[in-house]
Order: sequence, then structure tokens, then C-alpha cells
Amino acid sequence: MTNISSELQVQPAGSALAASDETVVHTPKDSGVPEWARDFTVADRVVLITGAGQGIGRELARQFAAAGAIPVLADLNVVNAQRVRDEIIADGGRATAFQVDIADPTSTSDLVQAIVAEHGRIDILINNAAVFATLDKRHFELIPLEEWDRVIRVNVTGPFLCARAVAPIMRAAGWGRIINVSSDAVPKGVRNYLHYVTSKSAMIGMTNAMARELGPDGINVNCIRPGPVATEVERAVNPTIDLRRMQLSQQCLQRGMVHTDLVGLMIFLSTPASGFITGQTIACDGGYTHSS
Repeated sequence: MTNISSELQVQPAGSALAASDETVVHTPKDSGVPEWARDFTVADRVVLITGAGQGIGRELARQFAAAGAIPVLADLNVVNAQRVRDEIIADGGRATAFQVDIADPTSTSDLVQAIVAEHGRIDILINNAAVFATLDKRHFELIPLEEWDRVIRVNVTGPFLCARAVAPIMRAAGWGRIINVSSDAVPKGVRNYLHYVTSKSAMIGMTNAMARELGPDGINVNCIRPGPVATEVERAVNPTIDLRRMQLSQQCLQRGMVHTDLVGLMIFLSTPASGFITGQTIACDGGYTHSS
């Protein structure tokens, strides 16, 4: 009988199962943990962040830069993106800024070509940009079709186009990370934002299917589902104090969520150490909702 504990084969991230010459064999004398599984760094990684000119995207760009990465700030409002870039550089980090309309295939393709021309690669894509803050609350029967189309175009088609544009670059490198952003509005079924809730539900399905299609190429695809996040961005409809208190009372961690709460999870999913995590939607909401 073969002693299966005598040797443990661990497949390196991004390698094909058939490539036995690349298989790392560990004996019982060592820990059996490959070096990449202990690599929690993003130093020198090129990170494309959409919607990086304000809010969550701005903070992610700043924190990735502080961790040694090279954030590429992509935003429809290029002035905002450039301002964040300048903040990062003033703090001693590295960053570049580009204008993009993620709902336009030519714009996303041109963006990726420009990034590769400047940096030589794209290691990580964070699909952060979305239409939300400008939306008024309406019963779904009163949502104008033009507004519905704009939300779906930006919030669903945009991440699809960005992922489609970066996938060949990551595939050629044999390594990549795509992180989509959903919302706690999905499991809660928040009323009067049907177009937004629908779009963020789509991000979960997109993550599941895309992870299966890109897994053989060494590209991991995951989704983060944040709770209500306080940022500097003005909203068309601001939550009332009573609503905030109600939300806090239902959280396991009873404090308001801020954009920095997302940083650790975002960075971890961007590292080699997260190499065996893909196709997952992970809630970051202080325990407001639960996954099973």
C-alpha cells in the first residue's frame, strides 16, 4: 500500500496540472508550504483601479501605493484621478493616472494598451467604478429606462470590458488577479434601487463564471461585498441617522464602516498567498450579513 503521507505534491500557482516537471515535491521533513503561500506582498505589482478618483477607489490607490504597488488610477474624471496620483507621489509612492469610460470598449482597450506601454504589464484589476451616489431612490416602476441602461452599462458592462481587456495580458504572464465589487444591497434586497441591486448581483455571477474560465490561465477572480461605506463622496440620497443606528444595531461589530476597512482584504486577494482562493464572494460589512 502506498503511504500517501510520505510525499505531498503542491502545484505552483499558474502552472498546468500536466506540467509534472514544475511540480514541487515536499517531504515530511519540511512544512509542505511553498514559498508563494507565504508571500503576502504586492510590492511592484501594477494595479489597475477603476473609479480611483474618489471614494473607495481613491483610498485603495493610496494604500496599495503605501504597500509598494504601482496603482494605475483610471477614472472618467481624469482631474480627480490626477489629483490622487499627485497625492500618492507627494507621499513617496508611485502612480499613474488615465481617463477612461469603462462602458466604452474602445476606451477600455486604449487604456490597457497605454498601461502596458508604460508599465509593461497589468497584474491586478480592481473593478471598483460604479454608478450609485448620483441615483435617487425610486420604485422600480418609476426608474427611467435611460437611467436603467446607464447603471447596467457602467456597473456590469464596464467590469466585463475591463476584464476582457486585461485577460490576455494576465494570461501571457501566467498570473493575475481580478477583484470585482458587489454590495450588501444584494442579499438585503434594498428597496428603490432595483437597477443598482441588479447590477451588483450580476457581479457575483460574473465572478463565479469568470473564475472558471480564467482559472486554467493562472488568473484568480474574486468579489468583495462591502457594507455601507462612509466616504467623502456626496450622495443624492443620504442615509438618515435612524437608518445608520438601525444598521449598527444589526452588525456584529458595532461601528460605522469606512473605506479603509476594505484595504486588508483587497490587498490579500491581490497577493500570491491568496493563490488557492478564486470564484468567491467575500462579505466585508462588520457582520451585518452572514454567508453560509
